[in-house]
Formats: sequence, C-alpha cells, structure tokens
Amino acid sequence: MAPAVTLPEGRAVVCIGFMGAGKSTAARAAAGALGRRAIDVDQVVEERLGRPIEAVFAQDGEAAFRTVEAEVTLELLDGAADAVLALGGGAIGHPRVRDALHQHLVIWLDVELDTAWERCQGTGRPLARDRATFARLHREREPVYAALANAVLPVARADALPEVLPALNGLPGDATLLWAATASGDYPAYIGAGLLAFWPATVEGRRFLVTDGRVGRLYADALGSLAGRVAIMPGEQSKTVAHAEIVWTELARAGMTRRDLVVALGGGVVGDLAGFCAATYQRGVRYVQVPTTLVAQVDSAYGGKTGVDLAEAKNYVGAYHQPAAVIADTGVLASLPPEEVAAGYAEVVKTALIAGGELWERVRGGADPTDPEVIAACVRTKLRIVARDERDGGARQVLNLGHTVGHAIETVTGYARYRHGEAVALGLLAALSLSGQPGLRDEVRELLNGRGLPTVLEGADPDTVVMATARDKKRIGEGPVPFVLLEKPGDARPGCEVPSRALIAAVRELAHA
Repeated sequence: MAPAVTLPEGRAVVCIGFMGAGKSTAARAAAGALGRRAIDVDQVVEERLGRPIEAVFAQDGEAAFRTVEAEVTLELLDGAADAVLALGGGAIGHPRVRDALHQHLVIWLDVELDTAWERCQGTGRPLARDRATFARLHREREPVYAALANAVLPVARADALPEVLPALNGLPGDATLLWAATASGDYPAYIGAGLLAFWPATVEGRRFLVTDGRVGRLYADALGSLAGRVAIMPGEQSKTVAHAEIVWTELARAGMTRRDLVVALGGGVVGDLAGFCAATYQRGVRYVQVPTTLVAQVDSAYGGKTGVDLAEAKNYVGAYHQPAAVIADTGVLASLPPEEVAAGYAEVVKTALIAGGELWERVRGGADPTDPEVIAACVRTKLRIVARDERDGGARQVLNLGHTVGHAIETVTGYARYRHGEAVALGLLAALSLSGQPGLRDEVRELLNGRGLPTVLEGADPDTVVMATARDKKRIGEGPVPFVLLEKPGDARPGCEVPSRALIAAVRELAHA
C-alpha cells in the first residue's frame, strides 16, 4: 500500500512546463488523488477576459495578455492551498510569479522540443505557429523551469503524478526529485545536499549495505538501521565475478530475502557490482543507489546498467536492472580528492556535448561540476535518453560517446592505470578527432587540462588499444564496432562505422598530442 501524501500546510501543488507538456492532465490526476480542486490557470484567464487566449494575442498583443496572466496567477497562488494548479507555459516569465512559486510544491512537466511541437502545431496556439520561435522559447524557458522545480516529471508520465507525490514526503527543501521512467519500471532519483539522512517513504524493506571500506567508514552510519553489511576493496579491480560471489555469499549468510533490498553506497564500481548482485541474487531483488562520487552522481547510478568486468573487456557480464531509487547527496562530493572530481568532470563534459544547448554553454563557461544544478541537468539528459531506449537498441548508445576508446584503454592497462573518467577523457578526444571536429576537440582538451585530466595516452600501446576496441560490447556479429560521433554539441550520432585507418590515426594521435 502506497504511503499517504503529506504536503506542508499552506502549499499548493503547482504544475509548470512548456506548451503541450500535459500540465492540465497532471493537475487533474493529482487533484483527484488528493481530494483537491484542479485549476487550469489559462482557463481562468480566458473566463476573466471573456475571450480565447488566441483572440487576446491577436487583438491586444502578448504584453497585455502577460499582464493579466500574471495578475490571475498570483491571485490563485495566494489562495490555492487546497488546490492543484496548472500554470500557463509562459507564466514563469514574470518575476513576481517566480517568487510566489517558492512558497509552493512545484512540479515541472518536462516535454522535449519535438514532442511539444508535434502536440501544439496546428492547434491555434499563437506561439506555436513558427518552429524557430517555438524552439527558441523552449530553449529559453527550460532553465527557468528547472530552477523552480521541486520535482521533474517526464511528459509520458503526466497522469502518474499521484504516484510521484508520496515520493516527495520528507524531502529537504533544497533537494530535487527527478522521476525516471523506463519500460521496465519507474523510480525516483533525488539530488541535493544533506540527503544521506533521507529515505524515500515509498521504498520499504530491510536494508543490506554493499560498499567499499573507505566509503563505508565515512557514511554508512548516516543511512540508519542496516540488516547487514558487505565491504569490498575500493577500485575497478573489485568489479569482477569473483567479488560478486563474495557479495552473494555474504548476503545469503546475513539472511537477505526477496522482500529486502540492497543499498549500493559508493562510486560507479560499487553501484555496478551491487546492482548486478541485486539483479541476480535469488533471481532479482530491489536495490537503491546511493552514489558518492561525481562519476556515479552524474551518470552510472541511473539507467539500470549493472555488471562486472572480464580481463578481456569491460562490463562484459551484466544485466539491466533498474534501481528502486537513487539518492545522490551532493554534499559528500566535498570529501572527494581532486582527482576523483576530475574523473567525474569527464562524464559531465561528455553529457554536455550530448545535450548541447544551455548545459554545454554552462560547462564550457567554467561551471562547477559539483553544483547540484549541473548534476541535475546531466541526470535529466541521461534519463530522457534512457526513457526512449532502456536497453541500448539505438538512442541510448549516444551515452557511449568517448567510451569505446576509453573502455579499451582501461582494459589494456588492466583497470589499474586510469580511473574510468580519465580514460573517458582520452576517449572523448579520440571521438572528436574521428568526428572531424578539430576545433571542438581542442576546446575540450583545454577544459580537460584545466581539471588536471590526462590528454596524452601513456602506459599503453596505441595499436593494442585499437585492437581492444574490437571486443567492445556494442559490437554485433562480425561487423565493426559502432562508434558514437558528434556532428556538433547536441547532435550525437550512434552506430557510426569508422575506417580502421582513421581509428588507428586518432588513437596514435592521443599518444603524441
């Protein structure tokens, strides 16, 4: 039975988002579940003016409409503690509305540009007549929605808001919930400082901790009551079938059952190993990711890829197994050594190159990679992609930008010389060379250099690295391994065939940069 929703007294639930996001649908669903009124602010504005919004735009202009829209929105927010409101897409443009929203529970219905345009074109909306204008508004408003939201819900789950609200119970005010939607199941991902002491009301069961010794000493006690603990040695060398057997055995000895759950406290190695053990222990138990490194908080903790390495290749044994929740306490990043933050920065750069737009502009402009807003933007990018393609059938492969060469470097160096993010940094430079983007490659090299990441391949023979790419897990049949190439930031292309001569040249260039 789902827990009841406990909303702070005096706070309305407010749905915001771009045109076509399903705000009214979400508001009606939430109002029905909460026993509250559903209010469509656009509808109230039309009733107040006695005309459709299109007519107001045509006869009085947008500025006149915005003035009335702000007045009505502020009035409704002031007296809507017992309501669920659906705001107009542009209402957040008024500073007084933005200020008022801080007093309420704000849900951003996140709709991607193509979906919004498909839903809105030809509907008579005055701002949905020109694709270029529509795209500009979408781009300009997205960071505003993100800054205001307590929770982010993908458009495909607009009618699932009643399921999301209980997951917000007890959430610290500065934290954000991102709702992850996949074909095999949804889950909440929490991002913000101070979350180690938080536990989702929707995730019940005895907790069995898997961590490494160093992280466990720092943070295990903050997680509350634990039914058992398994500690592994830090580092990629622990991500093996042999260590999985140790975890399985310790869980069995501690009496873990299928009603219980694994808690993965640590970086990407712990998350991948613990998730794989959860996917296979008693044919599958639930697990919660509690990532403590930047690499894990921006990338590996989400999306359900779990697994272990073989000596022959990275991540060759694994399973897709979505977590029950992700709890990313950004405050713990302050305890990371600089080289670990740098390793995570490589994944931030990768994600920004895939996303393009505002995230890329922030990263290239020197944004702090440990800023919760930057982390949340990276996670939104990944969750959007995984929602379209959970199991790497096509779209999700763009997340492997830089990873084909990066994984090969890790493999040939025995997972000992380079951290994962360091190898990805080198792989990104190779991918940009293969993409025919020398200017962008040089810019990325400067960004990586500025964080102390390696930009020259050392300790590995380039030709051996090239041969190791042939064992990449993305390869299908006898054909060549597909690469992810970048046309420009925001336009990554998966499944690209790369001539052997070009690949050899790009990796050799890394060794002589």
